[in-house]
Amino acid sequence: MTEPEPDERRRTIEQRLEELGVELPDPFPALGTFVPAVRTGSLVFTAGHVPHDGDGVVTGRLGDDLSVADGYRAAGLAARSLLATLRQELGDLDRVVRIVSLLGTVNATPSFVEHTAVVDGASDFLVQVFGEAGRHARLAVGVSSLPANLALEIQAVVEVT
Repeated sequence: MTEPEPDERRRTIEQRLEELGVELPDPFPALGTFVPAVRTGSLVFTAGHVPHDGDGVVTGRLGDDLSVADGYRAAGLAARSLLATLRQELGDLDRVVRIVSLLGTVNATPSFVEHTAVVDGASDFLVQVFGEAGRHARLAVGVSSLPANLALEIQAVVEVT
């Protein structure tokens, strides 16, 4: 089977986002001494991506002022931010071969134990967009705090052409 031409693949990913009713946000700026993504060979390593939309960033702690449903939504927003960075870094999302791994860091109370259900919001979104190529290895962990009281951050390793 031959690979689709790059323009055909881009249309396909962009069409899939359109089918899902998703408009990617502008890439979130790096707020510190780091860059949002680093490419080495065929891999792109991303910095932490935060959940944001037109209303700002999602803040709060899971198990305290945010529910699992709130966290799931926040993780999906962070995945959109991740794709915005990848599109900026690569020129288009067709160059994504596979989402290799995802790390979800959840701002949670010590008694909160549903980190996996929260980070599923990002994983489910990536699979919706990329299909089998969106399936990835993953770690979901809870921490006692995140900068600016962010609800969560996600970080990924992505194979690209």
